[in-house]
Amino acid sequence: MRFDKLEFERPPDRPETGAPAPRVEKDEKYWAGLADENRRMGNYENALRFYSRALEVDKTLVPAWVGQVQMLVQLQEYPQASLWSQKALEIYPNNAELMAAQAQSECRMGNLKQAYALSDTSLRQRGESAYRWQVRGELVLAGRQTKDRHCFDKAQLADKDWLVPLETALIYIYYAVYHLGQQRAQMAVEKAPQAFYPWYVLGVCQAKAGFETAAVTSFNHCLQLCPRHEGALSRLSELQRPQWPFARLLGRFWRR
Repeated sequence: MRFDKLEFERPPDRPETGAPAPRVEKDEKYWAGLADENRRMGNYENALRFYSRALEVDKTLVPAWVGQVQMLVQLQEYPQASLWSQKALEIYPNNAELMAAQAQSECRMGNLKQAYALSDTSLRQRGESAYRWQVRGELVLAGRQTKDRHCFDKAQLADKDWLVPLETALIYIYYAVYHLGQQRAQMAVEKAPQAFYPWYVLGVCQAKAGFETAAVTSFNHCLQLCPRHEGALSRLSELQRPQWPFARLLGRFWRR
């Protein structure tokens, strides 16, 4: 399997810049910081490796265990996400964040009953967190129930970080609820207008919802901040390709 020895994989070195790099102590905080940086740019493969490096230095770093599972979910490696959340829960059996991580993994594999049980136990633990409520919102969405917005709102109350509405938008994209994803991505953009990835996610939602003109604007904003963003360049090219009127209407129909 691709991630059998995940904790011990080594990330690629950073490219040479020509100037000597300052000496930095590469402890678990260093690797966790790089993981967070890449996560905020949508570089989930790199973020996964950096979380793994943090755990290689310190296996007691629970946020890195959780982050590792979250990145596997973003990479659609659901069985591996479930496997690693289970491994972490063997070490920290009552950790609410890890239970939420396994709940999300099970949800993505269609095991809603098991996912709900894990989420229930997670929410009964002391304190609150954005991630626990995000996972609950995803379960509600997956079960075609209501109150997903209530759960996602509670997630944002628990943590004001723009990453929360951004990753909520990604959940809505996964379930093809693009108009609600657009609302959450817009919140992320308003909180972090200088970050390119929220603009990209907003553009994806707008394009999928049929708002091509707005999507072009968002992708252009993304490219102003990150000129070589491959996703934005590809989607912008697709949107600006001439289409027959009938083909455009048919495309909107299939995106619904």
